[in-house]
Amino acid sequence: MDKLQALSMFVETVRCGGYSAAARKLGVATSSVTRQVAALEAGLGTTLLNRSTRHSSPTLVGQDYYDKAVAILDALAEADAAVFDRGSEARGRLRVSVPVEFGRRVIAPHLGRLLARHAELEISLNLSDRMVDPLQESVDLCIRLGSALTNDDIVSKPIGRFERWLVASPDYLEATGLPRQPHDVLAHACLLFDYAPALQHWSFRDGDECLQVPVQGRLRSNNADVLREAALGGAGLALLADWLVAEDVRQGRLNRVLEGFEVSPGSASGLINALYLPSHRDSSRIRAFIAFVEEILAVPATR
Repeated sequence: MDKLQALSMFVETVRCGGYSAAARKLGVATSSVTRQVAALEAGLGTTLLNRSTRHSSPTLVGQDYYDKAVAILDALAEADAAVFDRGSEARGRLRVSVPVEFGRRVIAPHLGRLLARHAELEISLNLSDRMVDPLQESVDLCIRLGSALTNDDIVSKPIGRFERWLVASPDYLEATGLPRQPHDVLAHACLLFDYAPALQHWSFRDGDECLQVPVQGRLRSNNADVLREAALGGAGLALLADWLVAEDVRQGRLNRVLEGFEVSPGSASGLINALYLPSHRDSSRIRAFIAFVEEILAVPATR
């Protein structure tokens, strides 16, 4: 018995829910799958699958064995990918972490083009607004906006920039008046990204001059699109990325406020950074994904 082949067939049988479906996916005869799984059970001296005429599911022991078999096969695939990853063509699985709305709105619409360009590349895309550390977690590449890990063990490569726009709905501005100077925002409801203590500052830069204005509001969220929706509903002023609200501004659903200033939350920058381990400097997978993001970001948001 080829143990790795048997493991692969067992794993696929669990995933597909039966021998026939697994055989079709693997492109082999159903009898081959049945024989390999039976040999695996015989060698282990236990039953791994509950069988019926239409469906197969793992036993309690089989589920534990399945989990460990998946880990083994994934590790083997990763080992193979690490060897191939130094070549000119991107191949194998790339685990990427990106901020939630950036991933949904900026990255996801173009993934088909990336996969078509690199036929042997697999992408595992995780959406998270928290700061993921590739040194501590099973992630090959992190894309982060406005900040980077200050860690000598992590490569932080700037791959683009974005702007933050201060926006509000036309109805809100008609009811409250248009802010003319940075301090005017003190009289407005501010919609805040929930990333810092209760008192936050928005920084307004005009050339070499920078003014920090303390802002407070009754609505906070850790999701930028929640703040965007609240702004669309007339809840107040929101400081949001241009790629998130450019279409709303173009369609007149939101108006930009204090356009003459470069606005940011505190000291946050407008950089977009790619974070990865130094051992991945020569990774063709990472190079391919970074080039893909740089290509997307080369098209600026429409005012």
